[in-house]
Amino acid sequence: MTSRRDFLKTSGVSLGALAVGPELLRAAPAFGSHPLLRPLPPVYTDPATRELMMEALDAAKRAGASWADVRIGRNRNNSVNTREQQVTNVVESDTMGCGVRVLVDGCWGFSATQELTKAGVGGAAQEAAAIAKANRVAMDRRVTLAPAPAHPNATWRSAYTIDPFTVSLEDKVGLLLTANAEAQKVRNVRFVNSGLSFVKEERNYANTDGSVITQDYVRSWVTLSVTAQANGEVAVRGPEVVQPAGRGWEYVLEADVVGNAAKWGEEAAEKLTAKPVDVGRYDLILHPSQLFLTIHESLAHPTELDRVMGYEANYAGTSFMAPPEKVLGSLKLGPPMMNLVGNRSEVGALATIGYDDDGVQPDDFHIVKDGILNDFQTTREQAPLLDWWYTKNGQQPRSHGCSYAQSWADVQFQRMPNVSLQPGAQDLSWNDLISATDRGIAMIGRSSYSIDQQRYNAQFGAQLCYEIKGGKIVGQLKDVAYQMRTPDFWNAMDMLGGKSSYEFGGTFNDGKGQPSQANAVSHGCPPVRFKNINVINTGRAL
Repeated sequence: MTSRRDFLKTSGVSLGALAVGPELLRAAPAFGSHPLLRPLPPVYTDPATRELMMEALDAAKRAGASWADVRIGRNRNNSVNTREQQVTNVVESDTMGCGVRVLVDGCWGFSATQELTKAGVGGAAQEAAAIAKANRVAMDRRVTLAPAPAHPNATWRSAYTIDPFTVSLEDKVGLLLTANAEAQKVRNVRFVNSGLSFVKEERNYANTDGSVITQDYVRSWVTLSVTAQANGEVAVRGPEVVQPAGRGWEYVLEADVVGNAAKWGEEAAEKLTAKPVDVGRYDLILHPSQLFLTIHESLAHPTELDRVMGYEANYAGTSFMAPPEKVLGSLKLGPPMMNLVGNRSEVGALATIGYDDDGVQPDDFHIVKDGILNDFQTTREQAPLLDWWYTKNGQQPRSHGCSYAQSWADVQFQRMPNVSLQPGAQDLSWNDLISATDRGIAMIGRSSYSIDQQRYNAQFGAQLCYEIKGGKIVGQLKDVAYQMRTPDFWNAMDMLGGKSSYEFGGTFNDGKGQPSQANAVSHGCPPVRFKNINVINTGRAL
């Protein structure tokens, strides 16, 4: 058998993993003989872990906490990167520990430890209580938590069928090198970079309300970047040719990076002859792989309630949707066909989870309903700040389940759920939108962007831009970016793709907070047409 060291020196390898492609997964019974298709073990709360969490909660109460929660978790990360026929980087990390959060006299305290013993978790709870007492000197208001039902024996697993951490390094590297070789067959392709990234979180949670929750969460990402060069011109396609997902190795196989690598190489090569865009106003048709970022920056971030209230400002700014009492139920963000939903329930989406880091089972809620701002993203701490709004609508304040920490060592706070633009009533496709457009630009894939500190003015580019004339694509354009003011832009939406054209875009690393934490989030949407949008040329003469 070839050793791992010899394998990594070999190019043009034959892959066992490629034999377990989408067609085999579809044709096989529930679980075939291949080891990757074995049943996943059940999710359960280990008795020793439960005992440690109860010890931490008891210690917190003895130290004066009126409420407390504890998270014991294991966070695993794996990434593999290649360039042409070389491995450039392999990273594997694995951490375990415990974080304890407490409320003492209405003030938060938090501490974490890697000492997973009764003494260790008890000491973390005592330190968290001491920090809460010290924090009272800077407290501007007492924290009040919205009520939430207890979940005493809850479990949940994300939508994966093959654990990527059971797949060998040889198979991961071989898949990438084979894809690189396919892309390099395309004329004028000079460089190819590719990568795989995987995260696995084993999350145990308990609080003094009586919840005990265990969750198993996996997410995966495939990247490939093709650089073409000819006649002094350079063009790049990627790296986000495949959107990340809250799924496992089966998602990598379904992406078929080997089969698609040549197509992505051809798209890069075609960009070499793209003509510069003429400045002016165009009808834009935005593909979900491009539009998700505009949703993320212009609608999702500014509807985080901490930004709206001014508690989050240092990292990427506050929000133009403020104050809440002047905009909720009245701010027109789009036409009546526009419905924007926050959720943590969409299967395979990156922010999907069974229970958040406050112990709340998240709900699906309208952020924008029929074009009007309807709600904000909230946690148990934040929901009471909108008591007047919920009372007006005959509801009790309730968290939407938006509490999250990137690991057991970090304190949880309000993070973005999946924020998705709902498809239209007519099942229109990408091609339907193009054929209905006389003069426009179709844009695919996220690229460079900029946005102001209140998410009001912005500029977005794309990886691939196509000129539309008379309902047909006539060629690629380059140096394209559109400018927008958020309400004006979304009110210019006049065609909305249907259910069959709905896709996810997303990011592994959405930063927020000081010190910064990363959250993974998806945004579902169909393709959308926007009328009469200002387009600029970003090219620079040397």
